[in-house]
Order: sequence, then C-alpha cells, then structure tokens
Amino acid sequence: MRNFHELVDTVQKNCHIADANHARNMTLCTYLLEMREFYRWENELPLTQQPPRSEIGEWMTHRESLWETLEEDDFADLPVKDQRLDPFESGAVNAALEPEGYVYGAGIGRYRKPHFFLGELKRKEEREGLTIYVTGCEYARDLSTLPAAYQDGAIYLRTDALKRALWEKVELWGQKKPEGAMKAALECYGFDREPEAALASMTENESEAVILHEVGEARADRLLGPDWKAMISGFTHRHPELLARSIRDNLADCLSTLPGLIEREAWCSLHYYMADFDGLRLVLFPSLTQAYESWRRSGRADDLLRTVETGKTHWAEQAGKLLSIYREDPSAAQARIQALRKAEPSPFIL
Repeated sequence: MRNFHELVDTVQKNCHIADANHARNMTLCTYLLEMREFYRWENELPLTQQPPRSEIGEWMTHRESLWETLEEDDFADLPVKDQRLDPFESGAVNAALEPEGYVYGAGIGRYRKPHFFLGELKRKEEREGLTIYVTGCEYARDLSTLPAAYQDGAIYLRTDALKRALWEKVELWGQKKPEGAMKAALECYGFDREPEAALASMTENESEAVILHEVGEARADRLLGPDWKAMISGFTHRHPELLARSIRDNLADCLSTLPGLIEREAWCSLHYYMADFDGLRLVLFPSLTQAYESWRRSGRADDLLRTVETGKTHWAEQAGKLLSIYREDPSAAQARIQALRKAEPSPFIL
C-alpha cells in the first residue's frame, strides 16, 4: 500500500489528539500504568522489560508537551489509497484496507473518549451475523489498552492489546501475590512453571472470552434497542453512565460470556473472569461471587448456572428500568438515575 506510512502517521496523530483531550481525566494510578505500557509499546520493549524510570519520565514530559499543542486540533481525514475518509467511518476505511491485510477501528468509548487503532489483520470470521476482525501487530493506537470493541455489527479483537493488558494484570498481582481468583487463574495457566508459554495460552483462551463478551454486547444491543445508545450519549456525568454500562456489562456476560465459559469448561478463563470482576459490576452482582466460591469449594457449577440464568432476567429488567426513565423524560433521566444509584438499599443489586 503506497501511502501506508502517511496513513499510520495520520491515525497516530488522531490518537494523540484524543489523548490530549481525555488522557488526563484518568485517575493518577491508571494514568501512570497506561503511560508506562504505552512507552513500552512505542519503543517496542519486551513485556518482561521494565522501562527505565529516568527515560520514561522524560518521555512523559515530552508527550504531555505534544498534547498541549494538539488540544484544539480537529481529527484529520484518513489518506486511504486515493481517498480521504472520515476517521470515524471505519466500515469504509476497512473496505479499502482489508484486501491489503490491515484493519482499522474507531469509536467513542467510556466518558465520550474517542479511540482509534490501526493493525495487522490476522483473520476474519463470522458469528451470529457479526463480522469479527482479529488483529495482530498494531501500527497506531491511543493510550488506552482496549482489547476489544463491538461497533456497527463488527467485533474488533486486538490480540496485541489483550496480551499487554493480561501481562499488566500479571505484573500487578506479582507485587503482593494475594490469594484469590487471580492466583487460581495464573496457577491454572501454569505461570509458576513457564511464564512465556502461559501468557501465550492465556492470550489465546482469553481471546475467546473477550469475543463471547462482545457477542453478549451485540445480543444486549438487539434486546435494548437504539434508545440505550441515545441515553448513554446524553449523560454528562460519570456516575449514571458507569451505572448504565455496568448493568449492560452484567447483562452481556449473563447472555453470552459466562454460559459460554461454563459450557466449554473453560475453568482457567472463569478464574480470570472473576479476578477481573471488579468495580461497580461487582458491587451490583455479589451473588455471582458467592456462586463462584461455591463452585471452587464443590467443583459443581450448579449455583453458577442458576445465578447466570437469574442474571439474564434481572439485568434485562434493570436495563429496562433505566430505559423507561429515559423514555418518560430524557432531560430528567440523568438526575433520576443518579438518585436511584444513591438509594439505600440499592434497587439494582442481585
């Protein structure tokens, strides 16, 4: 592809513009972790190599200075062959890039942050009417390591981003090595014996878990309809958005991820799912943790299956409750949903 380097530079500049306007909205801990990983990716360092503190500090200073020059810039159209394409028209971009062996992703994520990436197309498959793009090496990306996304009938699985996210979890666990689901997951994958082989196996298995979640997102999308997206995009405060996204995530996982893992007897992935099950999703769904602990004690998945089946109905009802509030009065929905979240006892918990 004759202008590939120009395309890479343009996508990366758009990534920098997105980061310039949103990266520093992260918590300090998350920001520092993401910056360290981004430095490792940009400088092509092995995952096991710790970035030198002096070098990464200087790099962060230069990166933040670059962001200051880009905060007011508009996203640039992409030079794809002989065309200039809107950076959010990923379908049109991929129609041109796919025959060349590349894939592009663009969208609006949590808290209205734009995300972009450009990578190597490893394979393409179809599932439940969805096109799944699986990528390898990435040539351009923004700060956030997002392993997958569902958008407009397509699922983008970024295996390089997933591998990096998994290794970051492994590194964090290794600082204190607490008991619990993460320890069980790492032992299941064999990190105590052959860490590199274990990471490769984990990346492959968790790729399927990630796809199952995105399939669940698509099922939830069909169930909830277009008003859900309109409701989310209208929120201007984080708390109502986080509540809505957590409810939808739990719904997607009860519709697809958890039954899929149990059916496949993917027990290493189930341990890792529970290790990564945190934040408001966990607060809202304590019965899942109880069912997981029951399975660990007994080796029987009966409680898990019952909890997941109950969750399908419960989370669909809770999502429907939010939609009803929105449909009654879109302008007042955010305040009403915020009040419900603060209510004690919470009306959402299962």
